[in-house]
Amino acid sequence: MDNQSEPPLGSLKKKEEVRQMFNDIAFRYDFLNHVLSFQIDKRWRKKLIRILSEHKPHNLLDVATGTGDLAITASSYLDIQKIVGIDISEEMLKFAQKKIYDRGLQEIIHVRVADSENMPFEKESFDACMVAFGVRNFENLQQGIDEMFRVLNPGGIALILEFSNPQKTPFKQLYTFYFRFILPAVGRWISKHNKAYSYLPDSVVNFPQGEKFLDIMQKAGFESRSFKPLTFGIATIYQGTKPH
Repeated sequence: MDNQSEPPLGSLKKKEEVRQMFNDIAFRYDFLNHVLSFQIDKRWRKKLIRILSEHKPHNLLDVATGTGDLAITASSYLDIQKIVGIDISEEMLKFAQKKIYDRGLQEIIHVRVADSENMPFEKESFDACMVAFGVRNFENLQQGIDEMFRVLNPGGIALILEFSNPQKTPFKQLYTFYFRFILPAVGRWISKHNKAYSYLPDSVVNFPQGEKFLDIMQKAGFESRSFKPLTFGIATIYQGTKPH
């Protein structure tokens, strides 16, 4: 990609900026995710699915599905009837669709372009809702969480996997250096995109983490809210249930 074609940072609404950015890096997204996380992202997704398996959902919504990794992992570990994945990036969904067909999962996993903050589903449509590394990209975070609550069936669970900032030294300092300098440099080199992997650490720093995020879930109406830090706090799984 020609970097000169990238719009100036801040020249677009966040939603459109995020859509364009992920369209631009879709062809390297999976490779960079796995390499830059040292494959740990795969373990995090499996951890989320293990928690989800305790609730035995039949139909599942994967918000900000991207290239479909979380949906595909869920289909491997859960006795699931249907998974719907939504994303605003058309290019990311093209890669998701190819992976789904290559694995013969097209009868179970269905993906479509849709806005996570204005979902095209009736209320109480899904037994569970999940999202991996997507909510910090929402233009209106509260609205996105409200939408998850709306489309869940009573008793349904929402599970959210997101990056977070480690708090304990010396890992905090080591990780901050990697996240601020090494990761963006490698990301720019491989993806040929100037902004995407500088955006990542900035978006994590600005994301309301821990109890602050649980407050957002509470405002949406979720009960039994909790969060579990993973790998020294690099990532966190948040969960909440919709009251019966």
